[in-house]
Amino acid sequence: MNQPRVQIYTMQSPDEALAVAARGVHHVGVTPSDRGLPGEIDLATASAICDAVKGKAVSVALSVEVELMLIEQMVATVRPDILHLCGPPGAMDAEAVAKLRRQLPGLPIMQAVAVTGPEAIEAAVTYAAVAEYLILDSVDPAIDGIGAAGTTHDWEISAAIVNAVDIPVVLAGGLSPENVADAIAAVKPWAVDSLTHTNRSTADGGFRKDLEKVAAFAGAARNEVSA
Repeated sequence: MNQPRVQIYTMQSPDEALAVAARGVHHVGVTPSDRGLPGEIDLATASAICDAVKGKAVSVALSVEVELMLIEQMVATVRPDILHLCGPPGAMDAEAVAKLRRQLPGLPIMQAVAVTGPEAIEAAVTYAAVAEYLILDSVDPAIDGIGAAGTTHDWEISAAIVNAVDIPVVLAGGLSPENVADAIAAVKPWAVDSLTHTNRSTADGGFRKDLEKVAAFAGAARNEVSA
């Protein structure tokens, strides 16, 4: 098995993104939004981060929007390497994703799948026909869209999805330096993703990335493969 790639959300500044990339992270994620999402930033900051990491890491920008025009406007400003669609489960069907893909030629799409039960397998297979990547994530009803829940889901379902599709699969949802090796062994994903469990809280109620935890997460992902 090849070493899985590592994706870390959600960058707050260009300097932070560069520091994360320097610790063995392949994909750096940004959350350009004004919805009150965890770690969200304005579009100008997200654009600056994507520009800063060019040649050092792949930039990924998420959107929980379901109106294609709003997504296209964000992409035009931020200019990420990958677009991560994680709107509410079922809110954007495969036909809509395919239309967006046609309207944004050359931009790979990473489609989120909510792993809430066995029905996620069928959803994943459907989306795999119209996206370049899938990201398997957990859901918190208090947070818009799929992801940022900080909790794990049923890895057996995720493993079944990996076996059922032929595009790269990113495993997300509650992964930490402590459990990522077990997750890789159970699911065998193309990449692993962390947000919540590589953060440190700030006095204003926000967060920054804990660079020691980021390095530990990346290291644990690498070590599992070579063990």
